[in-house]
Amino acid sequence: MHVICLGLSALDQVWRVDRPFSGGSEKIKATGYGTLGGGMAANASIAVAKLGASASFWGRAGDDAAGHEMKSGFIAAGVDVENFRLFPEGRSSVSGVIVDRSGERQIVNFRGHYPEAADWLPLEAIARASSVLADPRWVEGAATLFREARARGIPTVLDGDMADAEVFERLLPLTDHAVFSEPALTAFVGSAEDRSLAALARFGCGVIAVTRGQSGVSWYENGGMHRQSAYAVDVVDTTGAGDVFHGAYALSIGAGLEVRAAMTFSAAAAAMKCRHPGGRNGIPDINECLAFIRTTP
Repeated sequence: MHVICLGLSALDQVWRVDRPFSGGSEKIKATGYGTLGGGMAANASIAVAKLGASASFWGRAGDDAAGHEMKSGFIAAGVDVENFRLFPEGRSSVSGVIVDRSGERQIVNFRGHYPEAADWLPLEAIARASSVLADPRWVEGAATLFREARARGIPTVLDGDMADAEVFERLLPLTDHAVFSEPALTAFVGSAEDRSLAALARFGCGVIAVTRGQSGVSWYENGGMHRQSAYAVDVVDTTGAGDVFHGAYALSIGAGLEVRAAMTFSAAAAAMKCRHPGGRNGIPDINECLAFIRTTP
């Protein structure tokens, strides 16, 4: 099994606080602080590797301290970074994350500066992939990856995070499995209700889904609506849970699982991550995930 994940890699600076956010201007004392690798496709690639498959991350960063720290994190996790390019004139993406005691978080992200062109990607390498995943942060790269994968009959999975409507209008016709977050789906079509998924069938995706946190995931497939409940766990931190879900889902689809089984596996992997702080801590290996599914209601 080999999964290519393309898109955003960021360096997350994480502060932990004791109380919920008030919503107003305030100074909050942090109970902890750390610097962690982040980014949607980046975290998904780490999840794929921790679940036991071969993973490559294709993306961009600056040739700066943050870029090199991110690259080292990928290598330590066993993710191939041959096509993670550090641009000398670029600036890496850095995020500030505040996590409260309930596990909810607020994120401020600087998306970085680097060239948009994707003509340097080694398209012949896609032939050995079982599936490919992209987030919407590098549109030219995602479109290039998806076109080539589609031509080779390799499943494409889109992490439907927040993006402008024209981004989705470009990428969805190239997507086999589109999995949105609730905020992104609402911003794109005006609602995150189940009926919104059916409306997106016009783009030709085989599966259109929305993750709903503790309410599980809903998806539209073959003309019908389907649902998978979330696993109940003691939540410590939801950071990265959606990314882990997407990575596990891309791995499952690449392995040939039916969509319902893929949703179950992905929901379990994401829930297990939520029991630990940080976007990458607590991602299970495949045996831990399968044991969790067997023993958890």
